[in-house]
Amino acid sequence: MIYSWRMAELDRVRIWGDALIRLHLDDSWSFGFDHAKRRAGQCDFRAKRITVSRYLAARFEDDEIHQVLLHEVAHALAGHRAAHGAKWKHIARDIGYVGGTTHHGETAEELAPWIGTCPAGHVTYRHRRPSRATSCVKCSRTFDPRFEFTWTRREITAAAKLAAQMPREQ
Repeated sequence: MIYSWRMAELDRVRIWGDALIRLHLDDSWSFGFDHAKRRAGQCDFRAKRITVSRYLAARFEDDEIHQVLLHEVAHALAGHRAAHGAKWKHIARDIGYVGGTTHHGETAEELAPWIGTCPAGHVTYRHRRPSRATSCVKCSRTFDPRFEFTWTRREITAAAKLAAQMPREQ
């Protein structure tokens, strides 16, 4: 399998994460990967740990994953109460972050066990079982039972999880 040189390799992501922590935070902070499928990164204030989704890191380009790391380091520097407010934004800009407050990129859809299909054929994915009726936003901006999703569950194999950690060919 041939991987794109532009995609972030997990070993490099770990090196960058560790380096940014050493540069901006104290020794009580650590870096790791998690199994998130919808969010790119997380700053855990209790554990003093910054994590990045191993699934999404494998899909992002180097610049994108660097921005995710800066975003999370800015959270650690600003403190829990800062959220995405003015203090966080100021710190984030100061350390070189240029993105927004949340990730709007790709999610690991192939790992979502719930697939919703609307009557018009549009498809959506959920990582948790839907708890209430939802309708297609492409067909109606507000809930409309005419466009309600029909949900089916699919089995996610260990092989699919492993494959999702590998960069996609470009």
